[in-house]
Formats: sequence, structure tokens, C-alpha cells
Amino acid sequence: MFLIVVGCGRVGSELAYRLFEAGHQVTVIDQVGRSFEHLHPEYRGRTVTGEVLAEDVLKRAGIEQAHGLAAVTNSDSVNGVVGYVARTIFKVPNVVVRTYDPKFRELHEAFGLQTVASTAWGARRMEELLYQVQGKGVLSAGNGEVEVYELQLGDAWSGRALADLLPADGCLPVALSRAGRASLPGRETRLLGGDVLHVSATLAGIESLRRRLSEGGP
Repeated sequence: MFLIVVGCGRVGSELAYRLFEAGHQVTVIDQVGRSFEHLHPEYRGRTVTGEVLAEDVLKRAGIEQAHGLAAVTNSDSVNGVVGYVARTIFKVPNVVVRTYDPKFRELHEAFGLQTVASTAWGARRMEELLYQVQGKGVLSAGNGEVEVYELQLGDAWSGRALADLLPADGCLPVALSRAGRASLPGRETRLLGGDVLHVSATLAGIESLRRRLSEGGP
């Protein structure tokens, strides 16, 4: 794929190199030429210096042929405008913008843009790790509002139905692994000690589930 990264700070330079290393054609745009010094020495993609909101700069970067664009400058407003222009004017199929200040997130989403709210996600993830006493997060969706967790069940749950374990809200089963084989469990599935359960849950949902696990029941 041909992908454009707008902004060559710490995030942009790391993203550009990862995309390049994965075999994609990559162009990085930044208005400050020395910003490209952040790029990995083995990066061999293109770089374009210029005002990232200027139409001629975007066209020079190849935006009319781009399959995707990530706007990761240090300005949330610039990221939003670049993302909106890429999606609505140049019809870039896949646009992602970085949101640093949480107050900009709703604005970016109102533009119909995919967002990565690094501050909100980081705070949510740290909160989750501080709370974590049972079950580890293995996949995060969105900005961490829903995650997939892996839990190993103790013998106290042998013979109990999955419905006895899961809270009514905020938690859904994804998979149950037993003796190395995975299946899609139903709420009436009987559990065994040593089962590995994967669930998708909100933070409130996983906390409720952890309380049940520690207390041995609802």
C-alpha cells in the first residue's frame, strides 16, 4: 500500500519506519526539514518538506494516490483538518488522526475520522494495570473502552455454568480453551478448573467479573 504520514515527531517517525519495514510505500510530510532526523537510519521512503495544510504539498506527497493517511503532528487541530481534507476532498480510503488533548476527540469523531486518543488511552491503560489482579488484557479496541481479557479459572468454578460467572452487563464471552482446544462457549457451558477464558469487556465489566472470581460467585 501507499501510505502518508503527516508529522515526523516521535510518533510519526516510529510509525513511518514500521510501515516501511512492513513493505509499504511511505511518504512522510513535515514543515520542518530537520524533523526527518527522527527517522530510523534504515528508512528509505520519501520525505516532503512543506506546510502540511497546503494543497500543493499534499499533492506533491502523492495524496491523490494514497491508500491511507495518518495525521500525527503535535497539533490536534491540524490533525483534524488534514484528516478531514484527506477524507472528503482527496477521498483517501483510510484516514487516522492522533488526538492528544481529549477535548478534541469528539470533534475529530464528528468529522467521521478514526482517532487514536493517546492521552485518554494511556490513562485508561494505566488505570487498568493498576486495578489488574486477575486477568490480563490481550487486545484493546478503540481507545481502550473495550478490551479482550484472558483469565484462567480455578477449581472453584468446576461444574458451574458460564452464566454464573459473567456479569449481566459489560462482559461477553469470546472463547474458551480447554486442553489446548478452543471453542465458542454459550452461557450454559460448564466450566472446569484450568479453563482459559477470553472475554470482551468494558472496564466496569471486567472489574465486576474479577470480583466474582475472587469471591467465588455473583
